[in-house]
Amino acid sequence: MTSFETCNEANPVVTKETRDVEPAHFVLKIKSFSLFAENKIEKHESGEFEAGGYKWKLILYPNGDKSQDVGDHISIYLAFSGSSPLQLGGPIHVAVRFSLYDQIRDKFFTEQERVTRFHAFKAEWGVPRYMPLQTFRDRSNGFLVDDTCVFGAEVFVIKSSAVGECLTLKKTTSYTHEWNICRLSSLGDIYLYSDAFTAGDYKWKVLLYPRGDSACRGENLSAFLSLVDSDKLASGQKVNAEYAIRLKRQCEEVQSKVATSWFSSSKFEWGWRSFMPLKTVCKCQTNDSWLIEAEVKVLGTTSKLP
Repeated sequence: MTSFETCNEANPVVTKETRDVEPAHFVLKIKSFSLFAENKIEKHESGEFEAGGYKWKLILYPNGDKSQDVGDHISIYLAFSGSSPLQLGGPIHVAVRFSLYDQIRDKFFTEQERVTRFHAFKAEWGVPRYMPLQTFRDRSNGFLVDDTCVFGAEVFVIKSSAVGECLTLKKTTSYTHEWNICRLSSLGDIYLYSDAFTAGDYKWKVLLYPRGDSACRGENLSAFLSLVDSDKLASGQKVNAEYAIRLKRQCEEVQSKVATSWFSSSKFEWGWRSFMPLKTVCKCQTNDSWLIEAEVKVLGTTSKLP
């Protein structure tokens, strides 16, 4: 039997193989195949068949799909039948496998499956150069015997459970918020929030623990950037921000730190537990008025793909 490979501009070379099992979803038996040419029938559409919960049709061009400039091969296609894939909720991913019955050896000559996607603008897919007509008509290959042949199709719908996200980069300018605090060194084991300010269409606050948060209380001043209304973010939504927090006294910068973090409904505060040692704060008791600057620039956001 002659072995061959099929190839066209839109598809890579695909090797075919033989097997004993007939196609799982549809078989098209054609008698008097030569009458296609004699009666000038260029195209045949099969009846509907079901696979993966959807309805399909097999389309055959016995003397080549002329719209694809094919005249020396059999062309074969799978077509979505019924409602548009868009009406059914979006694209449908399928693995397709066409076959041709070798009647002499009782084998199905089957190509390796190929994965494609059907959607509103692509309701038909196939192989314009499925098999050379010369190979098909050669009786020793067993495909056309007594002017009869049998084509087959298998359609496996891929039910994807994959999740995805969309990254949207933002072109924004940074915003700097100033916060004045008096008698910083005398404040006890409390925490303070600045007024809310807007940067990159989101609202933020600075969170300050004058004597450190629970992890470093009594040792360091802790400073964080907090995303306001983080509970209003959609599931899976995150905001990427580059931010700096600076501590100044008498217009001189005493401490400054910079970071980039992803803010979400579950992680809405980022910063530094050990922003500055308390002993540095205590040294400045003679003039205990401080200016805290927060500079924020939103770099992008992510959201779940539907």
